[in-house]
Amino acid sequence: MEGVRKGYNGTPVLSIGRLEIPKGAQWVITGRSGSGKTTFLNLLAGILTPDAGTVTVAGTPINLLPEARRDRFRAEKIGFVFQTFNLLQGFTALENVLLGMLFARKTDRARGESLLDRVGLKDRMGYRPSELSVGQQQRVAIARALANRPELILADEPTGNLDPKTGESVIGLLKEVCREGGETLVVVTHQPQVMQSFKDVTDLSCLSGR
Repeated sequence: MEGVRKGYNGTPVLSIGRLEIPKGAQWVITGRSGSGKTTFLNLLAGILTPDAGTVTVAGTPINLLPEARRDRFRAEKIGFVFQTFNLLQGFTALENVLLGMLFARKTDRARGESLLDRVGLKDRMGYRPSELSVGQQQRVAIARALANRPELILADEPTGNLDPKTGESVIGLLKEVCREGGETLVVVTHQPQVMQSFKDVTDLSCLSGR
């Protein structure tokens, strides 16, 4: 991010002079309520565009792309793990992962099966979200985020709906699979136990000068 500013209805939310996250790094972004953590992730994902400045991901200034190209870039280069999972309830675990691939215009059933196996759901591929535990649903969401071999994984409060033990397991899994694949990982959280498991912790409240 270079000279990035973002506000809503005339109220500034983020102001970042320069922030560079190295390829393959694993970072936690934290900050008090209202400091702009979700806005920060949405700018990195190209879901939002800044009022000023440039957001560059994998060498591409994504905020300068037309919306359709930005959507395609996000599908191919960025994986997003949501706190609420955003799984489609009428589809199985495997189908949810395969549907994630469709946005990048490619479907690889073998990769989908391999990812679900990797996150410990080999025997749950045919189960719908309602038939899975909360922790298992988050594991499906992680597999879906990795489906298109992205360069950047973003996770917005990924343990917010999990008990501490399950949350610790999910964070450990997320870090491990990103380390193995070389993906850059950025996690937004307010939970101390998650922060403690990362070396690089950035307080967005201080970074944006708010």
